[in-house]
Amino acid sequence: MSHTLTAISAAAPLAAGWTMHGLWFRRSLDQARRDPLTGLPTRAAFEKHAEQLLRETRCAVLLIDLDGFKQINDVHGHAAGDAAIRAAGERLGTWVQVQSGAVGRLGGDEFAAVVPMPHTTDLPVELRTLHEMVCEPVEFDGHLIPLGCSIGAYHGPFPAPSLSTALRVADEAMYGAKQTGGGWLITSNPTPAYRTVNGRRDGRPGTDIEEGTT
Repeated sequence: MSHTLTAISAAAPLAAGWTMHGLWFRRSLDQARRDPLTGLPTRAAFEKHAEQLLRETRCAVLLIDLDGFKQINDVHGHAAGDAAIRAAGERLGTWVQVQSGAVGRLGGDEFAAVVPMPHTTDLPVELRTLHEMVCEPVEFDGHLIPLGCSIGAYHGPFPAPSLSTALRVADEAMYGAKQTGGGWLITSNPTPAYRTVNGRRDGRPGTDIEEGTT
């Protein structure tokens, strides 16, 4: 009996050590899958969740881009720009959580989301709510900084096209919304209208012909 107790006592610190190692590993893995500024999933983590949702049900695919972001950086500084991105990410994350969807920061001031949306008539109401949430002013250094965004949404029949295709047409819809001063725009056409350069819509950053930042 005493030998058994001794063995258990000796094994306890080892087991505790492995438990702590497992917790550290899972925490490190979770952090690696999240954007350090917003806490939202990274592109890879978002795509994995989003593709699963698209296989399961009819969804809306959203591309969200902040309006006037360059001006925020130029006028208020990069710390204010970070605060704007962080606030937009938190608000978008809250909205997507209610929708039981997937969300991620794609980079810069660009975000994406995929949310279950069986009924077409529900989407305009939800986008209006999301736009109002994201566009609330951001408090920074004792000042309220105006924040705007443009949202493009693809919402077509089930099954959906590939995530990359849906994001491309959502991006085109977002561009259309931005050209008219911001807001949101929905498309149900899965065929992209713009040619692409390096996998991005012609005129987006990273292509040969760049639009000015709005």
